[in-house]
Amino acid sequence: MYAIVETGGKQYKLEEGRYVDIELLDAQADEKVTFDKVVMLVNGKKSKVGKPYVAAATVDGTVVKNDKAKKIIVYKQRPKKGTRVKQGHRQQFTRVMINKINTKAKSAKSDETTGEE
Repeated sequence: MYAIVETGGKQYKLEEGRYVDIELLDAQADEKVTFDKVVMLVNGKKSKVGKPYVAAATVDGTVVKNDKAKKIIVYKQRPKKGTRVKQGHRQQFTRVMINKINTKAKSAKSDETTGEE
């Protein structure tokens, strides 16, 4: 089972027990984070697509660290003008370990079975 989540203007595929590098969050290491903008849940034939988000679905995770990505070089040159600009950039990111994908559908089933007994 995995979930497609929207955060930081991008969409990420999240699976339980794996980590993902996302746009920088305002959270420190070992803090709990919850993603509530779940676009899609995939569980075999029981997949759900949100309109625009899946209702009552969340993904819980723990921040592992905040870090910077590998440096990239941005180089611009105008031919025959003698204009050159060299600039470096390191994008900041947050590494999050995914703990649990929560759906209300699981708890609703258990509520129904307890109601029938």
